[in-house]
Formats: sequence, structure tokens, C-alpha cells
Amino acid sequence: MSEKNYDPRMHTAEHILNQTMVRLFNCGRAFSSHVEKKKSKCDYRIPRALTDEELKTIESRVNEVISQNLNVTEEFTDKSNASTFLDLSKLPADAPESIRVIRVGNYDACACIGPHVANTKEIGRFKIISADYSDGTVRIRFKLENE
Repeated sequence: MSEKNYDPRMHTAEHILNQTMVRLFNCGRAFSSHVEKKKSKCDYRIPRALTDEELKTIESRVNEVISQNLNVTEEFTDKSNASTFLDLSKLPADAPESIRVIRVGNYDACACIGPHVANTKEIGRFKIISADYSDGTVRIRFKLENE
């Protein structure tokens, strides 16, 4: 497995967004994402478009988590243990027995190979640029401010 060339700030924000979507809409983490330094997008399986109010709530919740200055840590555990608290369905078949887990405080835990910030205070302000809905998929586009 090769490490993706993600911006650590944006990648960590993606983790927080994913957990926020899971908590608010019970939709699972993004099934597709494109993470870049200037702007990113995540796709979620939701059976309807999100309202403007829901988008404001998502943005607000993500920024609340960021403002808590949570430590972002890594740990390694075996697949059988990781499967008790993570969804490992996206792991490639040739993934090693030892899984790298990234935790954003007590808010999120995810198997991940990418780079992350050490603390959420490094991220800056999360801003949703736009969102749209098509064929059971909500796409959220976002950026980070205050680099």
C-alpha cells in the first residue's frame, strides 16, 4: 500500500467530516473522495438532497470539533481487534495484518495510511463550498481557511 499525497490539514478535516456525517445521517463514511490542498470533495450515500440548514449544521459541527484542539494520534493494532471498532470493508485484500488507526481525540477512529496534523488546532476553519445530489449520492465540496 502506498501513502497518498494528501495535505495533512485537509486529510484530517476529511476524517472529522466523515464522522460528522455518520453521526448526523447514519450514512457511513464517504464512499468516494478527492482530497486536495485547495479544495476537496466527499460523496455519501443519502437518499435525498441536504437542506441549506443541514449543510450549515454540518459545517458548524465540524468547526466545533476542530476548535476543541483535539490531539490526532496513531496506533497500530491487528485486523481482528480493529474489526471490533472499525469498518474494515474498504481495506484492500493485501492489507497487512497490522492496521494503522488514526484517532481524532475521542471523536473519530479510522484505518488510514495518509498524513495528518498532530492537533486539530492546525486545521483552520472548515467551509462547505457547495453540495449537490444525484442518484442517491450527496457530494459535499469543501475548503479550509486560515492557513
